[in-house]
Formats: sequence, structure tokens, C-alpha cells
Amino acid sequence: MKLSKPKYIFVTGGVASSLGKGIISASIARLLQARGYSVTIQKLDPYINVDPGTLNPYEHGECYVTEDGTETDLDLGHYERFTSITTTRANNVTTGKIYKSVIEKERKGEYLGKTVQVIPHITDEIKRRIQMLGQTKQYDVIITEIGGTVGDIESLPFIESVRQLRYQLGYRNTALVHLTLIPFMAASGELKTKPTQHSVKALLENGLQPDILVLRTEHPLTRELRRKVALFCNVDPEAVMESIDVPTIYEVPLRMHEQHLDEVVLSKLDIPAEQEPDLDTWRAFVEKVKHPGSTVEIALVGKYTELPDAYKSISESFIHAGAVNDCKVRLRYVNSEKLTPENVAEQLGDKAGILVAPGFGNRGIDGKITAVRFARENGIPFFGICLGMQCAVIEFARNVLGFEDANSVEMESSTTHPVIDLMEEQKGVTAKGGTMRLGGYPCSLVEGSKVAEAYGTTSVTERHRHRYEFNSDYLAQFEAAGMRAAGVNPDTGLVEVVEIPEHPWFVGTQYHPEYKSTVRTPHPLFVAFVAAALKYRNK
Repeated sequence: MKLSKPKYIFVTGGVASSLGKGIISASIARLLQARGYSVTIQKLDPYINVDPGTLNPYEHGECYVTEDGTETDLDLGHYERFTSITTTRANNVTTGKIYKSVIEKERKGEYLGKTVQVIPHITDEIKRRIQMLGQTKQYDVIITEIGGTVGDIESLPFIESVRQLRYQLGYRNTALVHLTLIPFMAASGELKTKPTQHSVKALLENGLQPDILVLRTEHPLTRELRRKVALFCNVDPEAVMESIDVPTIYEVPLRMHEQHLDEVVLSKLDIPAEQEPDLDTWRAFVEKVKHPGSTVEIALVGKYTELPDAYKSISESFIHAGAVNDCKVRLRYVNSEKLTPENVAEQLGDKAGILVAPGFGNRGIDGKITAVRFARENGIPFFGICLGMQCAVIEFARNVLGFEDANSVEMESSTTHPVIDLMEEQKGVTAKGGTMRLGGYPCSLVEGSKVAEAYGTTSVTERHRHRYEFNSDYLAQFEAAGMRAAGVNPDTGLVEVVEIPEHPWFVGTQYHPEYKSTVRTPHPLFVAFVAAALKYRNK
């Protein structure tokens, strides 16, 4: 059903960060999609960075890359994985982008000499960005997640913009969902509602009344407690939802549907609930995730292993691929800084597969190269992504071709064998933000290669995020020794994929396949890698 004009849902959070606003936003979108409505989601981030591309993963988790080449918040990965929509630069807005745009307009004289202020100039720009997706006329519902926590100084302009928009668009065309925490006090054995009450009070002080409350909790909420929250927060009792811990995030849409969240949202937006959502395929996927037929253990070798969110898209891709293979992939995070030739067998010897993760810089590079060699020499299924692929090239050059000082010029500019070199288009680039090779590019695969068999085609498009590339001056020597280019960019000749045909499964990709894996379309390379790991385990 197509609406005459788009409706807007705003999702805010209170009490604490990391409660799962992105998962709730994606769950609402999935439920509305299942009812036949076209939906998209955007994230408003209060930080002043223009985008998260220059942030250390320990600061903000994974940097997700869209098809159009924008570095964005990791929540956009959740949006795409849950809904299979393709997000763009319009789906992620930061304070940095807002102020950058306003200041550029001021410098051009577009404000006609007026004093530029937070209200109306900053808030007008925020509102313009929020409504940009609606102006495409592609979507019935646009969900906007406000980053941070209500009460933060940084998020005040966004909260004010939502207040203005709700007034201007009409309260039957907008809905506000507020996610809060109900903490459990172990000493007294009580669930406490006061933090939620204070969070809603902070919203009210900024002129916003939530329509729906989603209460994050570790323990089931009684009907009486939910009624109490409804009474004190001016919310209908049926609009108070419980978001309890579940075995997999993909169960959240089902839990929300059981509580009629989608019906409440449609009612608040004055949209008819004409058809029941079709969630059979989703339920089947969740059942496979929760009740796998077997388990396989795979090592993820990287240098940000203390924060799993740094590799969020990779870990989620393994969940999708595990479901296809009727198994649970148990990821073991191995810190590459602590991996040495002396302990590699102990760390990786019992794993059915080894993935060397993306990253930047020299830290932990030796451990990654050690992991590659161990996988290559012992016939263990190997998957290298971006820097992981480059490490595979460096290791092969050193230990098979005999180039002892082979390296990437990123790590050692004076190497006499620069098997990984700076891309021609990157030479002369000095700015760091948004200047890498980013977004979707075509790749032609060699017929009969393992990657072509996995994809079922010889022509694909994949997303990139890198400055350095395989040095094609060495390609003939690599292929003569047994490592071939299994995929190249048809326009530039850039080597996109390497593999060792004589190895059971040894694949490295310059691109990031994890960015395109969704519940509906698990990525074929992850599916094939997990299948190879299962085969190796069963030998």
C-alpha cells in the first residue's frame, strides 16, 4: 500500500547509551515492511566529526560503508541487515555535517547578513536533512534514530528539531518511540522505574511527549509495573513495550510483534493495518540461529578484539552464513599483537577456519601474517578481508617467492619489494576524512575459481574502504608460484581477489563482503567459507 505522503517515526533513548535504539528502529522497519509498507531508516549522530571514518574503532565501533561510498555509523549496518534496503549518504547525518553545511552557506552569503544561530539555522538544516528521504517519494515511513541519550548537550539541537517537525507535520503524521532502561537492583530484588520517569521528564522539558515506550530489561516486567510507567509517563498502557534480553537480536522483531508494537505504531500514525505481517521466513531464520544442527569454531584475527563491535558486520555475516549451513559459528577473537610463531599452533591449531580482519597501520601486522602462514601451510580454510588480503599477499611473497623484506608501503616505505602499494589515485591525497576508495565497484571473477563458484556468477559489485592495493607488477610471479588473481576491477585492472587453487579454501578480498550480507541474502563468500570450515572440521 502506498501512502500519499510519508509518515515519520522518531526513536530516542534515555537513561543509558547502547540500549539498542538501532535494533528497535530496524525491528519496527522490518515489521512495517512485512505489512507491505516501504520503509527507510536514518541515523542522526550528535558528534562533531563529519563522519566516523577517522574514528578509532575503540571509540565508536565499526565504520560501516554504504554503496554510494559514505562512511557511516554501524547502526546503518543493522538497518540494511534487517530490511535489505540500500542506505546512502542521506541515511546518516552528524552534527559535523550540519555545522559544515551551515558554515559553508554563511561563507557564501546565503543568509543575507543575518546572525547565524542554532535556532533557526541549525535546526532548519537538521529538519531539511530529516525530510530529504521523504522528498524522494520512495517511502511510506521514514524512521529517524537520534543518537546519544536524552539530556546530552550534544543532542539538544536534534531534539528541538524533532519538536518543531512534530508540530509542523502534525501529530498524526509523526510518532515518537522512546527507549529506556528498567534497572534491576539485586540488593532489594526490585525493578526500578524512576530512571525511566526522569528520562521522560527530560523529554517533556524539551517539549516532546513520547507516544510509545520500549523498556529495556534483563527481567520480565509485570503488568502492574508497565501500568505504573504508563501512568507516570502519560503513555497509553498498550504502548508500553518490554524489550528483554533474547538469544539473538533477530528475535527482537518477533518479540515486538507479539506485543503489537507494529499495530500501535500504525495507529499512532493513522495508517490502516490492513494485512497481517508475513514473518514466516524471518521465524524460520531465527529458529535456525537458535537451534543449529552443529557448531564450528572460527578464529577472527585482528587488533581490535577487545571490542567485538569493531567487527560487527563480520560477526553478523557469520550468523547469516551459519544459518544457511545449519550450524552456529563460534567466533574466537585472537589479538594479532599477541600472536607469534611460537604460540600460533596453540592459538589457532584447533580452529576450523581462520579469518584475518581489516584494519589500518603497522600495529599487530606481524601476528596477522603469522596467522596467514599457519592457515596456508596447514590447509586450514582462510579468509582475508582488505588488510587481511594484503597480509596474505605479503606472507606469500616472503615465504613462497622468497622476497624476505616484502611489505606494504603503508607499513614500510623503504621496502625493496612493495607488493602492496599506494593506489595511483591516492598519491597526493593528504586529507584523511572520506578520501579513501569508498563504496561499490564492479569486479570480474575468473570462471572456475572458488569465488566465482561461491557467487554463482563472474560479475559482482562490492564495497571498498582502502588506500593501498596489490602491486600488479608482481602478478606474474605470484601466479607462477600458485597464488592467482581470481577477481579484478574491469575498469582499472585492480586485483580485487586472490586465491590459492591448490589450497582447500584460501581466499582474500580487497573489498569488504561483510557490508552486503543480510538476513534475506547472506553473503556467498561467508556461506562458502563456513561450508569449507565445516568440511575441514569433519575430516
